[in-house]
Formats: sequence, structure tokens, C-alpha cells
Amino acid sequence: MSKRKWSQLIFTIFHNSYWGFIFTGNIYTGFFKRFCAPGLNCSSCPASLFACPLGILQNFLASFRILPLSSLIGTFFYILSFFLFFCIGFGRFICGWICPFGFFQELIYKIPFIKKTITLPFQLQRYFKYLIFFTFVIIIPLFVLTSIGYGVLGFCKYLCPAGTLEAGIFNLFLHYDLVALVGMIFYFKVILLFIILLLCLIDYRFFCKNLCPLGLIYGFFNKIGILKLSFNSELCTSCKLCEKVCPLNLTIPEDLNSIECIRCLNCLKVCPTKAITLKNPYELL
Repeated sequence: MSKRKWSQLIFTIFHNSYWGFIFTGNIYTGFFKRFCAPGLNCSSCPASLFACPLGILQNFLASFRILPLSSLIGTFFYILSFFLFFCIGFGRFICGWICPFGFFQELIYKIPFIKKTITLPFQLQRYFKYLIFFTFVIIIPLFVLTSIGYGVLGFCKYLCPAGTLEAGIFNLFLHYDLVALVGMIFYFKVILLFIILLLCLIDYRFFCKNLCPLGLIYGFFNKIGILKLSFNSELCTSCKLCEKVCPLNLTIPEDLNSIECIRCLNCLKVCPTKAITLKNPYELL
């Protein structure tokens, strides 16, 4: 198994390292839940030890109207420092090496089935994640309010496939009596989850490429982060091996540090002349 796969497996276990739920039947609410883990992993999963960065961001925006400014300052600086640290330090390296839901998608893709890159005219599918981010992570928590004035956590409530799988379905297995409380939103999310998993079965990491708002945030920093790929045109022989092994079908070198690149480093490994290198102070390969 490659170093990347080992990293994905270890961090998936790290994100979900609370096993006390086996005895208590409840999710973890202790000290570590004050901190976010970098990958997409639902904090309401019974095994989850950490909070979700998208959940924290939505909760901050949702409480903007009802909490005093003094109560929000600490949360604001925590969110800002979290995203600056992981975005500048890692970018979408997190997607390729750390994210549990990204790892799950790769496992799904290994199942024998029709394999095809799903594209729409003008690459419209790549703009879906912008729509999801601004609508469900920003606008709905800010402007769609509950009866007490608290915003609705749009992405968590209506879309997040990780939440549906890890929290919704998992908790139903633990507490069967919750079935009586299940409503239409949950059924919608389950159907959406299966559609996304089917698309991930056909198209490599479909959710990451086209829908994930967390990946979008990290991707904005791919060009300026510490872990940045560089290309030496003088060493390149135009063999195109790098493009053949790119799981996201990126054009190289144009897309080396694009928002779409998940830093799997396949291109770096396969390049016979070492025209592609990773500009960072760490040895990853």
C-alpha cells in the first residue's frame, strides 16, 4: 500500500478515534470536540473525536444575529486561524492525503463498474461547488432563520453526504427508536447520498471535484500555499505521462496548482525527468 493510502487510512482513524460510543451509545462531547479536524468528517458521527470546520463556520454565521459581538470574537479568530493554518500550510493536500470522505470515495471507486469522467458543456459541473458554498454554507446560515432567530445550517441540514452517512444512518443503527423521528429531509438526504456515491463509483472522487465546499476553500490557496508544485519546462519532454496518471484529468502544467488539484503527487512520481517538483521543506515521497 502506498504512503498516501497509509496516510488516508491513519487520518481517517484519527478523525474517528472515539470508541466510547460502543458503551455509551452517545457521541463524544469532551475536550477534543473544541477543535476541528481538517478533513470532511461529521462531528455528529458517534466515533468522531473532533468538530467539522464547515460546521463551525456555519454555526458562527447562524449565531451572528442572536449573540453579542463579544461572544463571537473568539470564535471568529479561531475559525480564521484554523483556515489560515491549514489553507496556507497544506491547501488541497488535505483532500488527497488526509480527508476521510475523500478516502471513502476512492474506496468506492475501486468497485468494478462503468468508469467515466462526468462532464457538462463548458465544464459547468465544476461551478457547482461555488453555488453550494455560497448558498448553503454562507447565505442560508446568515439569512434563513429558525423561530428563535438562529440561522439554519444549510449544508449540514440539507446536503452533506458525510453527515448523512456518518451521523444520520450510523445513529439510526445505534438508536432504532430514532426512526420514528425521521422526516422528509432525511429521506431526501439519503437519496442524495446514494446518487453521490453512484457518481463517485463512476467518476473518481466526483464529490471532491464538483461539490465539496471544504475542498473549494482549501483549493483557493493551492497557488500560494507552502505545499506548491513547480514545473521546469526545460526538463519536460512532453511525454504526457503526468496527465495520464492524473486522477482528476487536469492539464499539466497549466492546472498544477489549480483549485482542482488534490495534491495526490502522481504526476511528480511518474515524471521521468523530474520536471515536476514539490516546493516544500518536507520529504513526502
